[in-house]
Amino acid sequence: MLHFLPPLLRGIIASLLLVINTLFWCWPLFICALLKVVLPFTPIQRSLRFIMHWIAEAWISVNSFWMRLVQPIEWDVQGLEKLDLTHSWLVTSNHQSWVDILALQHQFNRRLPFLKFFLKKELIWVPVIGLCWWALEFPFMKRYSKAYLAKHPEKQGQDLATTRKACERYKTNPVSVFNFLEGTRFTQEKHDQQQSPFQHLLKPKAGGIAFVLDAMGEQLQGLVNVTLYYPQGKPTLWDLLSGQIKRIVMRVEITEIPQQFIGKSYDQDMDYRAEFQDWVNQMWHEKDQQLSDLIAAQRAKESH
Repeated sequence: MLHFLPPLLRGIIASLLLVINTLFWCWPLFICALLKVVLPFTPIQRSLRFIMHWIAEAWISVNSFWMRLVQPIEWDVQGLEKLDLTHSWLVTSNHQSWVDILALQHQFNRRLPFLKFFLKKELIWVPVIGLCWWALEFPFMKRYSKAYLAKHPEKQGQDLATTRKACERYKTNPVSVFNFLEGTRFTQEKHDQQQSPFQHLLKPKAGGIAFVLDAMGEQLQGLVNVTLYYPQGKPTLWDLLSGQIKRIVMRVEITEIPQQFIGKSYDQDMDYRAEFQDWVNQMWHEKDQQLSDLIAAQRAKESH
């Protein structure tokens, strides 16, 4: 354990380990991706996806190693016991920091099928890791404003087409399709701009997971609903690398997906759209209350 070292030195060591880990595993991943292009046979592609997921899980395991190395984080986690690797899942969480992704990967690695995140299209240009996300068939989404769509109606429904294409590939192997419903990390400025009705959350964007349910709802075992809370305050990636995060709280709930939401058109059926948004908003109200309870418990703990 390196927690006796100053944070700067711990951060440098962890950053080097992260870079070396990524560069080591990216090459076998790219080779498998190339083979998948030149050998378009379903049994071979299924096997290659299994190997690529194993590579990604090995990368996560090494990340978990350096996280333990720089600081033994106290994980307060509840709800992992009902997860399994044999089914496909829809997964969502509140979004506060880049740390969220590494925390979720750490806890879900080899407890759930490999997480496939919805990503902004611009992230494909992130050096090395963007290509890794592409090779692992992460869905890259292009967001259009309402004003842009009004001028370019031909772009309407492109996100749905992207989601459908990704989900078609997911039918051969169990997968966990992940979507941050808020669409972006929480900040007080964004919260105020949205006039969010939630105290600790941004407004949820229901369209992303509705498209997944439309494309592959029958495959999904359920919704894994995660609430993340950092008692020391919202951390940065550097805080994680330099071992300055001491405790992370995670609550995991398995929610059954109502049958009436599976295989419906979110774009075309306005009654379904309204009902689905109500369901998501209710889930978000419960998450907001859960965060309030966690914050209150932490303050009570600190006062004693």
